[in-house]
Amino acid sequence: MNWKSLAALALAARGANGLLRFSLVNPGIAPSPHLHQVVGGNAFNTTMDPNHPPPSQASCTTCTFADDFSNYWTAVLYFRARNGSYHRVPQKPNVGFEQARGGMTIYYIPYIGSTKSSVTAFKPGFRMLIGQADSRTREEASRFRQLTYTCLQNAMTRTGETLDMPKQPCPAGIMANVRFPTCWDGKSLDSPDHMSHVAYPSSGTFESGGPCPASHPVKVPQLFYEVVWDTTAFNKKELWPEDGSQPFVWSQGDTTGYGNHGDYVFGWKGDALQKAMDSNCDSCPQLKSQSIAQANQCSSAAQVHEEIDGWLDAIPGLSPGMEAGH
Repeated sequence: MNWKSLAALALAARGANGLLRFSLVNPGIAPSPHLHQVVGGNAFNTTMDPNHPPPSQASCTTCTFADDFSNYWTAVLYFRARNGSYHRVPQKPNVGFEQARGGMTIYYIPYIGSTKSSVTAFKPGFRMLIGQADSRTREEASRFRQLTYTCLQNAMTRTGETLDMPKQPCPAGIMANVRFPTCWDGKSLDSPDHMSHVAYPSSGTFESGGPCPASHPVKVPQLFYEVVWDTTAFNKKELWPEDGSQPFVWSQGDTTGYGNHGDYVFGWKGDALQKAMDSNCDSCPQLKSQSIAQANQCSSAAQVHEEIDGWLDAIPGLSPGMEAGH
């Protein structure tokens, strides 16, 4: 997809990221099975009680739209050296958000192309998950239609998305793309697996204007994460495995890349998101905004105290040798 076209049609918000261990799949568990990075409101915690919406609990947000106290999170990427040690891959800001501390950009897209359509904004208490942390094959990952990677040739690269993790060094880093389903059953704010209450179009795609299935008739915005991982410090082939395989591992121990996943908890104030979707705005001047510098000041206290940076013998939360995929 052309990045300029996307930017013109989407409500984009930047978030500086914090690193926490918690998972929507394991509510109430601390620590979670693996490390995550989290952006959005600072009310994020290990319970995420739906009876206490984020806007009523948060005092700040890392998003540039100041009324967005939602939480957005993904796994964390690590580099595995030939000697078996690990180093967290840093992120770098996306184009247009160069002063941000994080590397995740969030888009809410009402429609793509010339066919305009109305969408229903997410409701208080809504949450969803896309992807499966334990997926290790193409077949398993393929059921999630739009979890992909882009090998960045430069900061503007937006073509050549693949289901597989790039197998060669990428000059400007690796972008993980996370697109959520765009059809909702209209009733359930959540489901036991955090996925069954949403679905993909019954034919075609959101981009092509595909219709929603009868079981999930309500069209919601396309929620899309672009996560830029700065892999450039690890681009020398002599650092890569001798067998030529790619060296990056997701924090749940996935060496295949097929376990890419993203989580979301809605937290916009009032009807701000619905108004933005109805007006199909880009910068959305009617929304309350804050500077990137202000967003960078928002943080949340660590909920699990452990070493996550520097050279490590194992990925946080995992024992040495627990990674799987080869």
